[in-house]
Amino acid sequence: MQKFNLKELYWEIDENDLRKFEEWKKLPILYQLALDELKNKIKLIQTEWKIENGYSPIEHIKTRIKEPKSIMNKLQRKGYDITVDNIVNQIHDIAGMRIVFSFVQDIYSLLEHLKQREDISILEIKDYIEHPKPNGYQSLHLIVAVPLTLLEGQRWMKVEIQMRTLAMDFWASMEHILYYKYEKQVPYHVVEELTEAAKAADALDKKMCGLRKEIMGSSSSEPDHSNHPKLLT
Repeated sequence: MQKFNLKELYWEIDENDLRKFEEWKKLPILYQLALDELKNKIKLIQTEWKIENGYSPIEHIKTRIKEPKSIMNKLQRKGYDITVDNIVNQIHDIAGMRIVFSFVQDIYSLLEHLKQREDISILEIKDYIEHPKPNGYQSLHLIVAVPLTLLEGQRWMKVEIQMRTLAMDFWASMEHILYYKYEKQVPYHVVEELTEAAKAADALDKKMCGLRKEIMGSSSSEPDHSNHPKLLT
C-alpha cells in the first residue's frame, strides 16, 4: 500500500477542523481499498474479454494515491480553504487509475459496459479523445464512485479513471518528462514538436483501428468508435 504522510496535512488543516482529523486519517486506507476493489472488477472484465475473444485489449493498469502536497496545492488553485470537507468533496482524483488499451474502440467498449453496472457509478465524463486539449493531449477521463461495505455501512468512494491507448500514453509520458525538465516553461519549438507528435500518435491509432477491423473481421457486432463519436454526459 502506498505510504501517505498525514503530518503534511495535519499542519495545514484549519484549527477548527482538527476534530475531523481522525476521520481524515482513515480516508487514505478507504481510497486504497476503493482502488483495489475497482482494479479487481477491471481485471475480471479483462479475463472475460480474453476468454470470449481470445485476447485482452487492456495492456496494463496502474493506480496511485495523490500526495498530500498535491492535494493542498489543488485546493488552493481552486480557491478553497484546506479543510477535511473540502478535501473530500472538492478533490475527485485522490485515488487514480490509468487503464492503457491497444485500440481506441476498446476504450469506448469498456465505457459502455461500466455505464450499465450497478456496482460502479459514473459521476463525470471528460472526453479528451473526441476533444483533445490544445497541446494534443488525448485520454478519456471518468470520475466514478465505488461502494465499500464497511462495519458502519456502505460508503461510496470516488476514483478517477484515465483510459488511453499505448500511443496516447507514450505521448503523455513524454510531455510529463519535458514539462518537468523545463519546470513548465517549455520552449515554443518544443511545444510545436509535441503537438506534431500528438498528431502522429492520433494517426497511428486510426491506422491501428483499420488493422483491428482486419484482424477481428467485419462481421463484429460491437459498435464502431473509429471516429470517436461524441458522448452524452
